[in-house]
Amino acid sequence: MTAPLIALERVSKYFGTVIALKDVSFDLEAGEVHCLLGDNGAGKSTLIKILSGVHRPDEGTISVGGVPASFGSPRETLDKGIATVYQDLALVPLMSVARNFFLGREPVRRVGPFTQLDVDYANKTAYRELRDMGIELRDAEQPVGTLSGGERQCLAIARAIHFGAKVLILDEPTSALGVHQASIVLKLIVQSKARGIGVIFISHNVHHAYVVGDRFTILKRGKSAGTYARADISRDQLLNLMAGGKELVDLEAEIAKLNHKKKNGA
Repeated sequence: MTAPLIALERVSKYFGTVIALKDVSFDLEAGEVHCLLGDNGAGKSTLIKILSGVHRPDEGTISVGGVPASFGSPRETLDKGIATVYQDLALVPLMSVARNFFLGREPVRRVGPFTQLDVDYANKTAYRELRDMGIELRDAEQPVGTLSGGERQCLAIARAIHFGAKVLILDEPTSALGVHQASIVLKLIVQSKARGIGVIFISHNVHHAYVVGDRFTILKRGKSAGTYARADISRDQLLNLMAGGKELVDLEAEIAKLNHKKKNGA
């Protein structure tokens, strides 16, 4: 049996007396979209930082391909094929698409004793990679600031895949997008899965996650409320687990009372 791409076992993280994460376990298989769902304050941001090498867990273990791992920096996670795409995307709006695609890894060519940026290679590669992801650019030299939000997300994801990511960690990739732009990003997630890449999709939007997810882990106040395969749980059940079924029922009852009072002129 093939070992998971990445696995967390009873991972905990404390900041003084604050418990950010407690005994969280989950794993990710190749060609799988594993959704981490939770409301604000659920521990999603802390988990992202642990997976991307920003924080070390205080308790628990992390394995990559079945081998215990310890991430001391984001560079170490990248070296292991784990790429994180944050909400802010780390793109420079005034720079070209191609320059952003190769930011920090610029291709160069020798001209006599000197080296210079290989602009032609950068433009052709960025254009081809984005076209393969379904994004048709006018020109790879157009500024990133001219792209839509969904296209910028696709650029960041395509860049990670091009440089060998086996695990993609996506931090709320659809949170600030409209319906059409979100659908572009969700299609790209499905394409990444088809390439055998494991995707950790972190979100508070159950509707988006349920479209592409294979498994779902619910985080509530730093703890796991369980992991569920898509076949074993409905969208409504996921919503109830995230929001709390009792809270929703109480809210519906309160709204019904207010409507009743309004109808009777109270």
